[in-house]
Amino acid sequence: MREGVAEVGIAEDGGEKPGAVPKIRRAVCPGSFDPVTNGHLDIIGRAADLYDEVVVAVLINKTKSSLFSVEERLSLLTECTGKYGNVRVDSFHGLLVDYCRSNQIPVIVKGLRAVSDFDYELQMAQMNRGLAGIDTLFMPTNPEYSFLASSLVKEIATYGGEVGSLVPALVHERLLARIEENNRGGGSN
Repeated sequence: MREGVAEVGIAEDGGEKPGAVPKIRRAVCPGSFDPVTNGHLDIIGRAADLYDEVVVAVLINKTKSSLFSVEERLSLLTECTGKYGNVRVDSFHGLLVDYCRSNQIPVIVKGLRAVSDFDYELQMAQMNRGLAGIDTLFMPTNPEYSFLASSLVKEIATYGGEVGSLVPALVHERLLARIEENNRGGGSN
């Protein structure tokens, strides 16, 4: 049995043994989600189909300037993932593997848009496996979203480009409001 994973008692007839603790298949989808895009939601939704529980974990990086605060990103993600009964939203700082261990999460789900994503993510996956025995599931992105990145969405929206088809309507509304606020001198988070 792998460390941190509950064992399921299987009876000889293939059913669960009485009193056995059912194994909960849990995974994490980490990221900054500044803002959450339709590409993120595609990966989260597909992960929710594969796992009993999916944790969408927002990285707290105080050294990086963000358009939305961590609290705002948590709120947006909670609203955008509300249709999935098995998805919860949380935040973390520090090493992702430490978060995974403390929350008994044995799998990290990462979406891959291109070969360049794979080069970076493979190295991270091997490090996470070596540090903590945490596996990574690479999920190819839906081709419809293969070009999509939060940084591009922010840049395009900042210069007046249309991004409504790239993010959920709720995110689009808040994104435009934040950009307008920043343009009026309201600053950023």
